Amino acid sequence: MSSVAAKERPGFVWAAPAALFFALFGVVPIVVVIYLSGTKWNGLGTPQWVGSANWSALLDDGEFLPALRTTILLTVGTWLVQTPLALLLGVWSAGQQRFRAVLSTVFFLPLLLSTAAIALVFVCLLDPNFGLAATWGKFLGVPDGNFLGDSGRALPTVIFVLAWQFVPFHTLLYQAATRQIPTQLYEAAQLDGADTVRQFFSITLPQLRNTIVASSVMMLVGSVTYFESVLLLTNGGPGTATQVVPLEMYKDGFIAFDMGYASVLAVLLVIIGTILSIVVVRATGYHRMTSDREGL
Repeated sequence: MSSVAAKERPGFVWAAPAALFFALFGVVPIVVVIYLSGTKWNGLGTPQWVGSANWSALLDDGEFLPALRTTILLTVGTWLVQTPLALLLGVWSAGQQRFRAVLSTVFFLPLLLSTAAIALVFVCLLDPNFGLAATWGKFLGVPDGNFLGDSGRALPTVIFVLAWQFVPFHTLLYQAATRQIPTQLYEAAQLDGADTVRQFFSITLPQLRNTIVASSVMMLVGSVTYFESVLLLTNGGPGTATQVVPLEMYKDGFIAFDMGYASVLAVLLVIIGTILSIVVVRATGYHRMTSDREGL
């Protein structure tokens, strides 16, 4: 009787724990931040309601637009670098090559490290005085080894560090998805004389389209909120070359103690991330969730 009763329970009963968790740790914080964006508060005492004053101040903030531009460059650059690398490595690691398992294990080690630890390690490696950059920089066209201290090299260097950290995660997504592709498709392609490259573009890539979209959404939304790596690697420098919106939000809130204005930037990040997700999902048709195995 208990199993029958369980089957007759409405769906919202099963979804209630997850919905409650999301409400407490997702919806409630967003509502609080939206409220704080209309207040003047230094983190202590009672917030004073100022209406749209913080939003008006955003229009007069000379640092916001450059930070937004840098955030967009970081987001686009991250996607352009990480997506092809993760896709190719994921497809490769799903195969049966010799030593594949060992190499995959070594490559996935960054997943076990914290963001702070990775950033601090690269700060030491890229130090132009005693790091590897001091000796290897000349082979990369940077004789002085100054990767993080040059305004033209700092942002690409940050993108490289982020790729080293997060490509393994997206590689796992592609590896798992590639292993789900029916082998009959490749066998039929081989009978038709298709080589490895043709099989990749005609079978593997189309079959991974949903994974590409899901990975891209996580990558784009995540890159909009990158904070720790930029803080520890460059602290927004040199000058404002790597000053991104999350870092400006941190400085306004926890250094200038202007929690109200920092909340405005936080709300903007939520809006930008939501718009990015919707645009990618709608533009790619991912929302229709068509089956990759239709007809099999």
